Amino acid sequence: MAFLPSFAPFVFLLLVIGCTARPFYPLPNKGDGGSRKPLQTFRPYNIAHRGSNGELPEETSAAYTKAIEEGADFIETDILSSKDGVLICFHDFNLDNTTDIANHEEFADRKRTYEVEGKNSTGFFTVDFTLKELKSLRVKQRFGYRDQQFNGKFQIITFEEFINIALDAPRVVGIYPEIKNPVFINQHVKWSDGKIFEDKFVETLQKYGLKGSYLSKDWLRQPVFIQSFAPTSLVYIANKTDLPKIFLIGDVDIPTQDTNQSYWEIISDEYLNYIKQYVVGIGPGKDTLVPVVNNYMATPTDLVSRAHAHNLQVHPYTYRNENLFLHFNFSQDPYVEYDYWINKIGVDGLFTDFTGSLHRFQEWTSKHQRR
Repeated sequence: MAFLPSFAPFVFLLLVIGCTARPFYPLPNKGDGGSRKPLQTFRPYNIAHRGSNGELPEETSAAYTKAIEEGADFIETDILSSKDGVLICFHDFNLDNTTDIANHEEFADRKRTYEVEGKNSTGFFTVDFTLKELKSLRVKQRFGYRDQQFNGKFQIITFEEFINIALDAPRVVGIYPEIKNPVFINQHVKWSDGKIFEDKFVETLQKYGLKGSYLSKDWLRQPVFIQSFAPTSLVYIANKTDLPKIFLIGDVDIPTQDTNQSYWEIISDEYLNYIKQYVVGIGPGKDTLVPVVNNYMATPTDLVSRAHAHNLQVHPYTYRNENLFLHFNFSQDPYVEYDYWINKIGVDGLFTDFTGSLHRFQEWTSKHQRR
């Protein structure tokens, strides 16, 4: 794993001095002379999708720490809210699939049915639990074919805890938070100061001094991409922060959650020309960029080239090592898939569940390594 040789002595030092406060890494500019290794910007970004969640339960401190060790350029997370208005890192609007909520009899009466993005959903929702209650739960691996030994060992973390994981890294690691389900959150969570979810999201970033347009000095000091499937949220925050934003694009049959626009409308040149006023890139599902027929890749669409023509980056999701997700063209080899997307399709960043695999591929194949 990347950084393991220097990491082990540091952990030993912590044990020697009896430090139990912050988990693993020194604060930036404390103990490192402010000389952390900068973010690489010469090759496509390695974006740790919910942390190294191919190996550890998603969106946990352990998954993010592992991703940093393995060479992630950015750690990615989904931001939701608790009942009492604390922003948390969690993907689903309900707790059923990735926590042990079913084992907590004290919460049995919290099951609800809500309409989310036009469909009824039943379960235990984050918006019905305080942060203290959410912290009493433990996270588990989403997929049964992945390692289950870490189930029940890690808590849900807050947005602020997530930010600190990146700030405490021994090198510059960016963060890539998503404004998740903003319509639903704003319907069910009210803040006493009258502000909305998007306001609280931006205020949290500003609290830590996170600012700056793409590749500016401020941005390179602590890089951030803000992402959302909701274009109105991205437009709303444009006047509140100059941090770069990515417009996420869903499947071809899923309209936007806030404006009810079709996939075909939001990938049109007219719309790309509009949205580029507010974002620096798009984040589409990879199978919408290159359609799949009978598990074989078909002819690529022109969306990547058209986005680039509008000066927009393209960060597709999600790359996974398991054969279940590798199309037959790639001969069950994730490195062949990475080579295809980076060197043939020409994407600018990749959301991956297996940060270490992408990092090793890029290290081994880069012709212009910078160390």
